[in-house]
Amino acid sequence: MKKIILSALIITVLFSCKTDAKVENQTKKDAQAFLDVYSDTYKNLYYTSAEAEWAANTHIVEGDTLNAYNVQKANEAYATFTGSKEVIEKTRDFLKEKDQLDLVQVRQLENILYSAANNPETVSEIVKKRIAAETAQNETLFGFDFKVDGKSVSTGDIDGILRESNNEKERLKNWEASKEVGTTLKGGLENLVSLRNKTVQALGYDDYFSYQVSDYGMNRGEMMTEMKKTVQEVWPLYRELHTWARYNLSKKYNAEVPEYLPAHWLPNRWGQDWSALVNVEGLDLDAALKDKDPEWIVKEGEDFFVSIGFDPLPKSFYEKSSMYPLPEGADYKKNNHASAWHMNLENDLRCLMSIEPTADYYETIHHELGHIYYYQAYTNPDVPPLLRGGANRGYHEAIGSLLGFAAMQKPFLAAKGLVDENAKVDETQKLLKEALSNIVFLPFAAGVMSEFENSLYAENLPKDEYNKKWWELAKKYQGMVPPTERGEEFCDAASKTHINNDAAQYYDYAISYILLFQFHDHIAKNILKQDPHATNYFGSKEVGSFLHGILKQGANCDWNEVLKENLGSGMSAKPMLDYFEPLMVYLKEQNKGRTHTLPEKM
Repeated sequence: MKKIILSALIITVLFSCKTDAKVENQTKKDAQAFLDVYSDTYKNLYYTSAEAEWAANTHIVEGDTLNAYNVQKANEAYATFTGSKEVIEKTRDFLKEKDQLDLVQVRQLENILYSAANNPETVSEIVKKRIAAETAQNETLFGFDFKVDGKSVSTGDIDGILRESNNEKERLKNWEASKEVGTTLKGGLENLVSLRNKTVQALGYDDYFSYQVSDYGMNRGEMMTEMKKTVQEVWPLYRELHTWARYNLSKKYNAEVPEYLPAHWLPNRWGQDWSALVNVEGLDLDAALKDKDPEWIVKEGEDFFVSIGFDPLPKSFYEKSSMYPLPEGADYKKNNHASAWHMNLENDLRCLMSIEPTADYYETIHHELGHIYYYQAYTNPDVPPLLRGGANRGYHEAIGSLLGFAAMQKPFLAAKGLVDENAKVDETQKLLKEALSNIVFLPFAAGVMSEFENSLYAENLPKDEYNKKWWELAKKYQGMVPPTERGEEFCDAASKTHINNDAAQYYDYAISYILLFQFHDHIAKNILKQDPHATNYFGSKEVGSFLHGILKQGANCDWNEVLKENLGSGMSAKPMLDYFEPLMVYLKEQNKGRTHTLPEKM
C-alpha cells in the first residue's frame, strides 16, 4: 500500500512540472512533496523495524523463532521501500536539478540514495538473503551460552574476572571462554561479507567497506590514510604505554617480561582498554557507588544533562528502556551491550544495557545519555526525519564519549559528592589511567578493526585466514598475542559484536576519540576557563548552549563545516596529544633501561 501511494506521487510530480520562470520554484515544490511522502512512509517502516529489533535484543529465548521472523519481515518491508527502483530513479532525477533545490533537500535526497544502496530492488533476492543472514547471526551472537568449567556465565562475569583477577589460570579460562562464540559465527560472517558486498555493488559501490566510508564524503583510500595517520600520531605514546604494561604485568604474574602482551593478561577481552591496570587513590568511584541502586546511576546521568540546560527525559524513556540486569533465574536472555535507540525518529527514546553500581557503568550511562540527548536535540522542526542523525557517525560517538569523559574528572565527581574534594590525587596516575583507556583504544580501532574489515570486504580475505589476519593485526598494532596458538577453527574477530552487526564502521570510534578531545579542549579553555585535566561541566548553561548548538543541527550541515564553525579548525589529533604530553615524561623515566619491542615508527 505504501509503495502504491509513493508511485502515485511520482506520477503526479512527473506531469506537473511548469516551464519558463516558474520551473525552479515548481522543482523545489515537487521535490518537497516527494520528500514529505517518502519521509512519512520511511518513519513508519523504520519504527516497525526498530520495534522488532528491540524485541529481538531484549527477550532472547532459545528455540523461539518468532522474534527472528518479525525482524526479518520488518526489515524486508523497510528494504523493499528504501530500495525501490522508482525511489532510486526519481531521486536521481531530482538530483540532476539540485542547483534548483536547497541544501537540506539535496542532503535528504542523497541520504535516500545512500539508504537505497543497502537494499536495491534490482537485487531483491540478495537483500532478502542478507537480512535473513543478519537476523540469524544476531541470534547466534546474543543467544550464545558462555561457559567456564561447564557453568554458564555472562559476558559481565567474564569482564569482571579480566578486570580484577590476579589468578592467571582463571583469567585464561575466562578469556578462552569469551572467544568460543566466534567459532559458531565464522561461517555466518563469511556469508554476510559476500551478501553485503553484492548488495551495494548493485548500485555501483566497489564493496561494503567503501559504501560505509562514503557516508563521510571520503573514499576507502582516504579513510585508511586517515586511520594510519591517527595511529602514527599516537604511536610514540602508545609504544611507551606498551613497554610500561609489559614490565608491570610481568611482575604481577611473576613471569618473564614478554616480547608482546599475552591477551589474557589484559583487562579487556580485545585488549582495547587497559585502564583497569591503574587504581587512582582519591578517585575510588567503585567504592562510592557499590551501595547505590542502578536506577540512581541513571538519574545521576539525567541530572547532569538537565543541569547544563537540556530537558528532562520523557517518562516513556524509563517505561520502555531495558537498563538493568535480568533477574536471577530468568528464562530468557538479553543483549548486554550498552546502546541507545531512537526508535521512531521522534520522541521514543530508549537505552539497552545492564547497569550495575560501578565506575564503568557510571561513565557508560553518561555516554549513552549523550546519544539520547543528541537524538532529542535534533528532533526539531528544522531537521527533517531523514537528517535526524549526527553530523557524521563519529559525531554521535564523540558526544557520548565526551560526556562520559567529563563525568569522570575529579572536580565533577567532587561536586557530586562522589569523591572527597580534599583527597590527594596522583595526577600522573590519573593521566596514566586515562591514557590506558583513550590512547590504547586508537591502535585497536584505527588499526586492527579498520584494517581487518577493510581486508574482509575490499580485499577478499579468505575464510581460512580470518584468525591469522586478526592476530597479525593485533600483534602489529597492539603488540598483543594470543596466550596459545589460535588456528582457523577459531574466529576471534567475530567475538567482537561490531564485526557482525555494525559492520565496516569501526573507524567511527577512532574519529570520535579525536573529536572528543577537540570538543573537550575547546570547552575547557574557551568556555569554562579551566585546565582540561580538571574540569566540571555540571551546571554550566554555557557548555549546554555550545553543545546544543551543534547537536540541534543533526545532519543538516557538512560535518567539516560544523567543526570549523564551532572550533575554528578541521579534525585534528593535536588537542589529544597536548592533553597527554605530560605523561610522556613520566613514562620515559619509568621505561629507562627497559627494552621496547614495538618499532619507533608505525
